[in-house]
Amino acid sequence: MKLRTRLTLLYAVPFLLSGTLLVAIPVLQSRSSSPVGSGSGPPPVEVETPTQNRILIAAVIALGLMVVVSVLAGWLVAGRFLRPLWTITATARDISASNLHRRLGHLGRDEFALLAGTLDDLFERLQAAFVSQQRFVANAAHELRTPLTAERTLLQVALADPDASVDSLRGACEEVLTLGRAQERLIDALLTLATGERGIEQREPLDLATIAAEVAADRAETTLETAPTAGDPRLVEILVANLVDNAVRYNVPGGRVGVATSTVDGRARLTVTNTGPVVPPGELARLFEPFQRLGRQRLRHPDGHGLGLAIVRAIATAHGAALTAHANPGGGLTVTVDFGP
Repeated sequence: MKLRTRLTLLYAVPFLLSGTLLVAIPVLQSRSSSPVGSGSGPPPVEVETPTQNRILIAAVIALGLMVVVSVLAGWLVAGRFLRPLWTITATARDISASNLHRRLGHLGRDEFALLAGTLDDLFERLQAAFVSQQRFVANAAHELRTPLTAERTLLQVALADPDASVDSLRGACEEVLTLGRAQERLIDALLTLATGERGIEQREPLDLATIAAEVAADRAETTLETAPTAGDPRLVEILVANLVDNAVRYNVPGGRVGVATSTVDGRARLTVTNTGPVVPPGELARLFEPFQRLGRQRLRHPDGHGLGLAIVRAIATAHGAALTAHANPGGGLTVTVDFGP
């Protein structure tokens, strides 16, 4: 049965039972009464008078009418109470990927308003996810199409040159191979990002200090203390490598890169810092989005794709690790990842 029908019955059935009880009690009392006698002889015989019969019939008819009225009233009242739920259902059904900007709005202060607010929050997160997905697809298509266009141009120019020599053709092929390696790196980065976002199926014990020592060897100043945790060793190594690579790549000449591991409040902590260019506070969160780089970084490092920190965030999320970052006053970033015990 539908919810409205169940609410109607919930309203009418108790009324029917209580009404039947109220009618039955005086009728049973009148039928069980006996006339006053001498106390001798045969027991008195109960005799139903016409008046009692009329009272009983009237009571039954009145009870039937009141049951009908209670069912109708329950139906109307249930519909009135369920109207906000119907509005929520119709609006939620109408919202799709093309109009996720719609909201249910304010529906009062009862439980339906709480449900509407919860759904509005959900729609807001879905809208942000769809926008992020669309931006990611557009950026990925652009990053993949650029080297393909360059490869096609190189090959067309080489083939169209009637005086092409072996050396010029060899040079064109080497450039095509270089662009192909760039595509491979991009595809590997995208696969790593997808793997990190998918989550971890099995955790293994590991030590952040051991992984950081291998990754940061001869590339950073290290302060490594034992930091045991559990997770996917390959993904954790990629996380550390991406943080170190990012710190080295976007550093200033003669700058410093530091890598530290420790255990804080039972959690394994990794900290990577550098003395790179100044990062505006408003741009910090954007750097952890896929294909996002600062304008100067894009010009100075055209071979990058802006996926390093996005991969770091995905792997940290998959491990349930807390990722924090802040811009250093003199320039550069300090990124901290706190893994579980």
